[in-house]
Amino acid sequence: MAAIPPPPIPLVNRNKKHFMGVPAPLGYVAGVGRGATGFTTRSDIGPARDANDVSDDRHAAPVKRKKKDEEEDDEEDLNDSNFDEFNGYGGSLFNKDPYDKDDEEADMIYEEIDKRMDEKRKDYREKRLREELERYRQERPKIQQQFSDLKRGLVTVSMDEWKNVPEVGDARNRKQRNPRAEKFTPLPDSVLRGNLGGESTGAIDPNSGLMSQIPGTATPGMLTPSGDLDLRKMGQARNTLMNVKLNQISDSVVGQTVVDPKGYLTDLQSMIPTYGGDINDIKKARLLLKSVRETNPNHPPAWIASARLEEVTGKVQAARNLIMKGCEENQTSEDLWLEAARLQPVDTARAVIAQAVRHIPTSVRIWIKAADLETETKAKRRVYRKALEHIPNSVRLWKAAVELEDPEDARILLSRAVECCPTSVELWLALARLETYENARKVLNKARENIPTDRQIWTTAAKLEEAHGNNAMVDKIIDRALSSLSANGVEINREHWFKEAIEAEKAGSVHTCQALIRAIIGYGVEQEDRKHTWMEDAESCANQGAYECARAIYAQALATFPSKKSIWLRAAYFEKNHGTRESLETLLQKAVAHCPKSESEVLWLMGAKSKWLAGDVPAARGILSLAFQANPNSEEIWLAAVKLESENNEYERAPRRLLAKARASAPTPRVMIQSAKLEWCLDNLERALQLLDEAIKVFPDFAKLWMMKGQIEEQKNLLDKAHDTFSQAIKKCPHSVPLWIMLANLEERRKMLIKARSVLEKGRLRNPNCAELWLAAIRVEIRAGLKDIANTMMAKALQECPNAGILWAEAIFLEPRPQRKTKSSVDALKKCEHDPHVLLAVSKLFWCENKNQKCREWFNRTVKIDPDLGDAWAYFYKFEIINGTEETQAEVKKRCLAAEPKHGENWCRVAKNVSNWKLPRETILSLVAKDLPIPI
Repeated sequence: MAAIPPPPIPLVNRNKKHFMGVPAPLGYVAGVGRGATGFTTRSDIGPARDANDVSDDRHAAPVKRKKKDEEEDDEEDLNDSNFDEFNGYGGSLFNKDPYDKDDEEADMIYEEIDKRMDEKRKDYREKRLREELERYRQERPKIQQQFSDLKRGLVTVSMDEWKNVPEVGDARNRKQRNPRAEKFTPLPDSVLRGNLGGESTGAIDPNSGLMSQIPGTATPGMLTPSGDLDLRKMGQARNTLMNVKLNQISDSVVGQTVVDPKGYLTDLQSMIPTYGGDINDIKKARLLLKSVRETNPNHPPAWIASARLEEVTGKVQAARNLIMKGCEENQTSEDLWLEAARLQPVDTARAVIAQAVRHIPTSVRIWIKAADLETETKAKRRVYRKALEHIPNSVRLWKAAVELEDPEDARILLSRAVECCPTSVELWLALARLETYENARKVLNKARENIPTDRQIWTTAAKLEEAHGNNAMVDKIIDRALSSLSANGVEINREHWFKEAIEAEKAGSVHTCQALIRAIIGYGVEQEDRKHTWMEDAESCANQGAYECARAIYAQALATFPSKKSIWLRAAYFEKNHGTRESLETLLQKAVAHCPKSESEVLWLMGAKSKWLAGDVPAARGILSLAFQANPNSEEIWLAAVKLESENNEYERAPRRLLAKARASAPTPRVMIQSAKLEWCLDNLERALQLLDEAIKVFPDFAKLWMMKGQIEEQKNLLDKAHDTFSQAIKKCPHSVPLWIMLANLEERRKMLIKARSVLEKGRLRNPNCAELWLAAIRVEIRAGLKDIANTMMAKALQECPNAGILWAEAIFLEPRPQRKTKSSVDALKKCEHDPHVLLAVSKLFWCENKNQKCREWFNRTVKIDPDLGDAWAYFYKFEIINGTEETQAEVKKRCLAAEPKHGENWCRVAKNVSNWKLPRETILSLVAKDLPIPI
């Protein structure tokens, strides 16, 4: 049979253009480029379109579809370069994707249909699935369900039956349990020795060329010196090898190791690279720095930056090589040598620094680095002395060398140092400290000759004289210092000299600091500004803890203004807070001698109180008697004398007689009140009422007289008389808020709630915008159980008094507990940020939430803003009793006694009770804190 000839190879038309047979692009219209136009209709171009516009893809010209054979001929590349002898002409059978937009749209439609059909049968399908699952569970129940009836029967099992239940185990015999188990018996050591103990010889197999062992020859390393294998010694050798390995990784400190036994294998931090940046950035930086080094090799920062880059990336050796190459290029750059010493190990660093010293023998930093690299003090001294031979005028080197010497050697070294560095104040002063008194004076005199413009030398000389008891020379030295420095053109700066005085006081040179203050206090101060400036200076010194400087300023001010009462008072309060009782009394004696009699009653009272607190009652009486002579009609002195005698239980002899004299000589309302109060406290109510009636006739518009009378009548249970008294009082004193509140409370006590409301409403009409009256009305409603009315009144009150802290404090606790925080933080603190009542309410709010630390912080803020509020101190003290320690309780009590509070609703209720009139403030604090409720 003849072979079928291959088909003829079609001829390739090499003159055919590449665009022939290719479909036209979208929107292409033939001839438009050269201005030709065809016949178009509105349906072709659409509405509002120019005839010359190119049509879009919606109106593209139809492409004539070619025949299949022609399309294959056009698309197939029949070039010779595309022909292969084995595969024929190249080309992919799958170069065209048959999946087009129509297929994608059809798939989407079918998918939507499937989803719709699936939703129709979904409920039925899920129901059938549940039924099948239940049927499967019934046919094949779980093991837990199979034994549920047996578990219920365990309820009837007794304790003895539980104890007699046998242990779970395998009851089968060994063969049944493991019928195919093989038996292994370990060989004894004797068998191993027998097999390995003989001699063996190594030989080469001629067939394979490998080493083989002939029985009967010895194996290297397997025999002991005796020829027998000792397994025990092999175990010991293994342990010895392990110890050697552990010692190699152990620290130099005995008994400690740097290996973490728990994280030896699991510590993943050891896998973290030293540099976490971008590698590309490192490459760029390395390239740039290389360019800088090649461009200017004599630029040390480029070498340093290159070395540090390599160090950061973990290539320490490369960094060392770079920096040493830089040192070769720049042998006089101390920065490069220091960087090289830093990168090298200690031993190598010494050699590097030695090389640096040879190139730069006058570099102080390199010599100091060389000394730092030494570990022994003797070697450090040798380095410094060698450095001083090359650089004898370096103060830094002298100071470092002196610090390593003993006092005697340091003195000798400093005597040479001041010769080499005569302008160094520190060296002169250090030498003066090490010399004797006479030699130190000579040294300081030489220092003044060499450095005539430094004040520290003068102040050191003054301290030296004071230390040796020559106080008379101190003032002379300071005066000479000011005149000498001024003559040498030095500006006298008050602030700098005040700092010198404060430093002198801290060093223990009190006389020197006082002399400095006296000498400098008047420099640069105008005559009319002296008092104000000096008081500010004294306050500044007191705030810095320089009490002797402040005392010296007050002394100078009092010497300049001996009749200024304000300065005496400031000095007295300063001595009271920071001085002793003796210094205060001495100052007060001088004060009452210099101040006019009409202005010195406060000073007299301070002196008497100081004596009284010290327990010297006769001396206090003597001071008050002198005060009577100086101020015969002073109300304060009369009342102070009465209080002094009352506290010492001298009721008959002194207080009544003194008050009678006071009523005769100075019949003031306070004297009348004290007279009635004394009788009231002594339970002489009739006499107290008589005195009050007399006082009311003389002072009918003094509200406290009416209050005391009404309270005494209430105490005697004369409620009608008390009502008449308060009714008359509000007519005479309509603007006294406490009178309106007391009358309303009396009406409430008489079970007349409507009248109490009416009284408070009249009081608000007479005293508009009065927060106290609003608060009293709100509390009346709360006590009556009408909380809704109280909330309504609180809203009105806050509208009328939006900045009243006592109302906001009450409003916080009127809210439900979840809303209190919003009320306090959003509303109250916005309106009354610095009101102590609001701060106290916020403190109690934190107390309710058991946030003790925040509560303590807000209590401290409250008592700092208003230390006179006794309620804040009482709540603070009660909080510390419950949640604090004995130290915090004692601290709060101490601060309260120092503040001497006198106000507060709860505080006054206890402190002004006649039964507590002689109790000390410490006891009152405890009583108030005891009666306070815990906030909830």
